[in-house]
Amino acid sequence: MARTPRTPVDTAATPAVRSPGRPKVPFDRIVATALQIVDDEGADALSMRVLAQRLDSGTATLYRHVSNRAELIAHVIDRVLGEIDYVPDDSGSRTWQEDCAASAHAMFDALSRHRNVAPLLADHVPVGPNAMAHRERVLTRLLATGFTPELAAKTHATVARYVLGFAVQLRGDEASDAQESGDLSAHFHHLNPESFPSTYAIAEVLPIPLREEFEFGLRMIIVGVTDLYDALDRHARAGKTVRNRKKPE
Repeated sequence: MARTPRTPVDTAATPAVRSPGRPKVPFDRIVATALQIVDDEGADALSMRVLAQRLDSGTATLYRHVSNRAELIAHVIDRVLGEIDYVPDDSGSRTWQEDCAASAHAMFDALSRHRNVAPLLADHVPVGPNAMAHRERVLTRLLATGFTPELAAKTHATVARYVLGFAVQLRGDEASDAQESGDLSAHFHHLNPESFPSTYAIAEVLPIPLREEFEFGLRMIIVGVTDLYDALDRHARAGKTVRNRKKPE
């Protein structure tokens, strides 16, 4: 019995059916989910694999947006810095000291809401759009006041690092913070007054709440910068006076 010849398959006319693949994930959702992992479980819990699983996606999808985990962390940090709720003084009624304090408090509050993010800033100099915008606002105010570029740069860096240093200490929740504070208070009250007379003498005010320490230290920094600025201003005016006196009549 003769076999019926098979009709050859035209592969060009009938392409192979491909899987539609995983749906695209918006980058904003990727960063938001990464931040949620850091908030809930800490930065060590964030990996590309864990993030992909949380998004019900694949790591290949993530790598279309970021090159590596470090780049992802940079975006997470910048997202938090975008929450800095600093209201500029359009009326011009605030002093530069008040503006500096308001900016520091706004940054501290933003980092306080994401306590696991603050330590990441110790290893990453933020250069994202939100970080740059915040830096620009502060520097513009200081330069407009009359700060030299060097003093403006050092003032911004010092205040930012000060805020970060305190924000890093905000680990845990309010209940655990209160428990630790109570334990320290009991320890100071049970000190031997003969061995530690000075510490025992101030035991009633120890430990100082972290936010009170932050407030006090910030005022000290601003007072110190004010003294530096005033001294430089007096020096500049004195130099200008001397130059004017030397001009020929």
